[in-house]
Amino acid sequence: MKNTPHIPSCEECARHSGTIFRMLKNDELDEINYEKRCSVYKKGSIVFQEGNRTNGFFCVNSGILKMYKTGIDGKEQIIRFAKKGDIMGYRSILSGEAACTTAKVLEDAVLCFIPSKTLFNLVKTNSEFSMELIQRTAHELGDANKYIMNIAQKTVRERLAEILLLLKDTFDMDSSGVLQINLTREELANIVGTATESVIRLLSEFKQDKLIALNGRKIALLDVKGLERISSMYL
Repeated sequence: MKNTPHIPSCEECARHSGTIFRMLKNDELDEINYEKRCSVYKKGSIVFQEGNRTNGFFCVNSGILKMYKTGIDGKEQIIRFAKKGDIMGYRSILSGEAACTTAKVLEDAVLCFIPSKTLFNLVKTNSEFSMELIQRTAHELGDANKYIMNIAQKTVRERLAEILLLLKDTFDMDSSGVLQINLTREELANIVGTATESVIRLLSEFKQDKLIALNGRKIALLDVKGLERISSMYL
């Protein structure tokens, strides 16, 4: 980690439709600009760790991170990803608990650290910001409940197809259908909740069925409708 010579402007982030900071007034953005600390995190860096306490939360200005929990066998279970405009670590600040996940950098990132007192001030004074924060928390809880149901009721094949579609929705594809995120087979397995060998075998089957194309870590989705039918995601 190192301090970044260019301090990202909160006004710039607020112009992105997906960021929570679009709810803030100019004086509130000025407050965050004054209080925040921005740093560059290289690929592989741990930003915060499960079980540790933090005194603030993070906003992603650029880069991609994975959020995961560690099982008793040391295996990662990836919960979600964070990209530009996302915030991380706010739930543990609001609940007064230790971090429930670990955040690790997948692609070099610029992160802004915002002290917890700033978050509490915004929650108290800006009702629209508070409501957006509540909705985000509820959405994450809904995703967690859906994941539990999928683990219990869907096959690994169905779950892998669904994960590929979710990666498409989260990171988009280029003109050739290639997902704009590169994951190892182990990381894919850690999202799906299965062994790496199973993911390798199923990706090969998807390739043979002309649902996807593979080039190293790059995955192109050739038949989105076919993946939707397998996953039962939109039925």
